[in-house]
Amino acid sequence: MAAVATLARPYAEAVFGLADKAGATGNWLAVLGTMAQVAGNPEMQACIGNPNVGPKALYDLFIALCKQDFPIEARNFVRVLIGNDRLALLPEIYAQFMDLKNEREGVLEAEIATAFPLDNAQINGLVADVSKRFKRRVQPRVTVDKELIGGVRITVGDEVIDGSVRGKLDDMAAVLKS
Repeated sequence: MAAVATLARPYAEAVFGLADKAGATGNWLAVLGTMAQVAGNPEMQACIGNPNVGPKALYDLFIALCKQDFPIEARNFVRVLIGNDRLALLPEIYAQFMDLKNEREGVLEAEIATAFPLDNAQINGLVADVSKRFKRRVQPRVTVDKELIGGVRITVGDEVIDGSVRGKLDDMAAVLKS
């Protein structure tokens, strides 16, 4: 994984610099999201790794599958990635671009895992509490994880706030073992 992140970083930073300078980070985020989705498709991955598919054919196929009329800069970016055999990095490039955009805007991403679905009021309450704690705007990503049994586990960067029943049981088991 580290190798993929390392290889993707210069591309993400270059595109972010271009987008930021043009004031188009939102547009580029959407374009990269589409590209990442197409590049991450297993069938597209097979084409990317197939030595019998030439650069022009790969470019034409990729652009056709994106089903959007990308600006010339985006098309050129695809050509550069294909020319450097880096098209498969698009999902990671997209993730790093989003991180750079969020950092610039002072936004933190929070992974909120819940044992049961939450309504909007509950999510908004958690987001408000996390925003207050970190003194930054929070973009939540909510998932349901039945393994938690009850409660929530919130991950922001490398910090985990575990208020789940599973977490409490694990803590109790660790104390009993020692």
